[in-house]
Amino acid sequence: MRKIWDIHGGVHPPENKAQSLSRGIIQAGIPPVLVHPLSQHIGAPAAPIVEVGQRVLKGQMIAEAAGFVSVPVHAGSSGTVAAIEHREIPHPSGLLAPCVVIETDGKDEWIDHQGIADYTTLDKPALINVIRNAGIAGMGGAGFPSAVKLSTRDDAVIDTLIINGTECEPYITADDILMRERADQIIAGVKILQHLIQPTEQTLIGVEDNKPEGIAALRAAAQGSNIEVVVFPTKYPSGGEKQLIQILTGREVPSGGLPADVGIVCQNIGTTVAIHRAVHYGEPLISRITTVTGDACTAPGNFEVLLGTPVEHLLKLGGFQHDNCIRLVMGGPMMGFTLRDTSVPVVKTTNCLLAPTKKELPPPPPAQACIRCGMCAEACPVSLLPQQMYWFARGKEYEKLEDHNLFDCIECGACSYACPSNIPLVQYYRASKAEIRKQQQEKVKSEHAKARFEARQLRIEREEAEKEARRKARQEAAKKKAAAGKDPVKAAQEKAATSAVDPAQAAIEKAMAKRSGAAPAETKDEKLARLKKAVETAEKRLESAAGKLKEAEAAEAPNLGALQTAHQRMTEKLSAAKDELQQFEQENSDDPAAAAIARAQAARAKADDKSPLEKAQDQVASLEKRLHKSEQKLAEARDSGSDTAPVLEQSTAKLRDKLEAARGELAQLSESEAPVAAAASTNDPAQLAIEKAMAAREAAAKLSPEDKAKKALESLEARVEKTRQKLAEAEESGADTMDVLRDTLAKLEDKLAQARQEAGVEP
Repeated sequence: MRKIWDIHGGVHPPENKAQSLSRGIIQAGIPPVLVHPLSQHIGAPAAPIVEVGQRVLKGQMIAEAAGFVSVPVHAGSSGTVAAIEHREIPHPSGLLAPCVVIETDGKDEWIDHQGIADYTTLDKPALINVIRNAGIAGMGGAGFPSAVKLSTRDDAVIDTLIINGTECEPYITADDILMRERADQIIAGVKILQHLIQPTEQTLIGVEDNKPEGIAALRAAAQGSNIEVVVFPTKYPSGGEKQLIQILTGREVPSGGLPADVGIVCQNIGTTVAIHRAVHYGEPLISRITTVTGDACTAPGNFEVLLGTPVEHLLKLGGFQHDNCIRLVMGGPMMGFTLRDTSVPVVKTTNCLLAPTKKELPPPPPAQACIRCGMCAEACPVSLLPQQMYWFARGKEYEKLEDHNLFDCIECGACSYACPSNIPLVQYYRASKAEIRKQQQEKVKSEHAKARFEARQLRIEREEAEKEARRKARQEAAKKKAAAGKDPVKAAQEKAATSAVDPAQAAIEKAMAKRSGAAPAETKDEKLARLKKAVETAEKRLESAAGKLKEAEAAEAPNLGALQTAHQRMTEKLSAAKDELQQFEQENSDDPAAAAIARAQAARAKADDKSPLEKAQDQVASLEKRLHKSEQKLAEARDSGSDTAPVLEQSTAKLRDKLEAARGELAQLSESEAPVAAAASTNDPAQLAIEKAMAAREAAAKLSPEDKAKKALESLEARVEKTRQKLAEAEESGADTMDVLRDTLAKLEDKLAQARQEAGVEP
């Protein structure tokens, strides 16, 4: 015969179970309205996935799980979503919470659903996912998500599966009636749990000895299986999870631990039936058995009620007499809480509605002073020190409460029941738990705020330290400069004297000296410094051009095209400066100045020896190379979706124009023997430019006013045609310069029309 262990403490209040067992399970029907709270379980509330006005079917998911420790919510019947709003829910504090309100249509139309023909073919994760999607949570306690409870670690060895059929609290008979009428469904659900958990030793159904009919039905249904129905003496609160484990196995779950820590998984009778219906029939958890009892009810009984049904609808079926009821309790007389409003809905954890009369459940007398009798400690099933915890709770000594394992208290009410001074001990413990949780949340927020503040302070200190380091570096540099013998006053005077020289005259003298060859040769260090300075200056100018371009693009400024051109030119200048600096550094890394001087002299001699035709050919070759490089960059920018694509498009178009002009000039030089070309054969580039400009001026001076007007008209026509080509290319490529080009074309066309009118030329 199996050994039964006893638990510490416990009490024997009047059972009062017979009055609700006079008839079998009764269908509660479909109420006009179903109110589905999004939080009917421990963990994160579900998130609604329906909208107001949407029609839903029975069993349809209306809110999905919002995390691992969460379960979805399903519609109890078909109808229309009337509201998604905050309403009062069943809770000791009477708080408001989000709910999905459904106006039922009475058709009770199901969604398409079907069970699993052979659940043994599914692996553990897939089967647990079926239970999770069915929205099943513990139906005998706090509503812990069943899928989470069943998701044991692969390395955790579970040797015992326990089904809790104790139902030890007075008045409640929901599990008892299930055992009497649906024992076969309970056993079917237990077999599913066995397949999931794979207990290595035993599967037990624990039932108190005050349920003989339920025990007989379970034993009959379990014949031929390895499921054992274990009966033990009645004592409250033997239905607590940890207490039941100790009674059946003698093992004690450690403080703060879980049953899985001692190799046990425990499930409730009602939860087991819900798992059976979800797996075998594909039905989500949308109803449960709820006891309606108390002397204020003329027709007490157990009702199968849709979740979301208003309590007032269920009370009418039980013959509720409001005037005779002293207070309406959801749950039992030991652990239940008073309902303030009968419009609150039935939820997944609603196992009983108790409507006692004043004679049946008189109001507690006023609390007296604690006489330190110790009866509360004798009654405590968790072996705590209720009296000491009471004093700590009154004194708000929360740290000492935690040290005395306050959170091991299961709030069964045995201590309050046994107290001769009628002290509501459990209320003190509940309030203290709530305050401790609040302080913990505030502590976490405070630590986060502190971490953010400290990070900000470190950043400010780091920035200040960097500023101070830069300031000291500047001071040290000034000191070294002064130590080198340079008098700051004298340096300022020399600078002022230098600035007094006419900049234009200085530039002329410098150019003349360079032309005559009398300019002093630039040293290696001077050239390196000049090239570095050129790169630095180009970088600053490019940064400034990029900022102006960004502002113009944001404001869609009319000068956007000009700014894009300037940005492209500065990009090219910076690239050229960097290339020149890199080449100089490479050339002078091993060889001293001789190599650089030789290369410079060779390049100068080569340039001086070239004729205008050769220079034009070099110009065409250079432009072709630049155009090829620009087209490659443009293709890369388009492929990558870069913001520089419009700028590159414009610069590529300009390079094409320059190349065409250079080719035209080359063709003219190849075919013509003009005096300008002959003069250009001189070795002096400056003289070439001067003579070319003088020739152009002389040619223009010889033109008559009519010829000048005609030439201006031809120039405008060429510019209009070129702008049209650019606009067509921009529109084809979808460039951002289209608007600027349209404005430019309109202005040029106006000028052309005016010029034609003045010249008397028909368009």
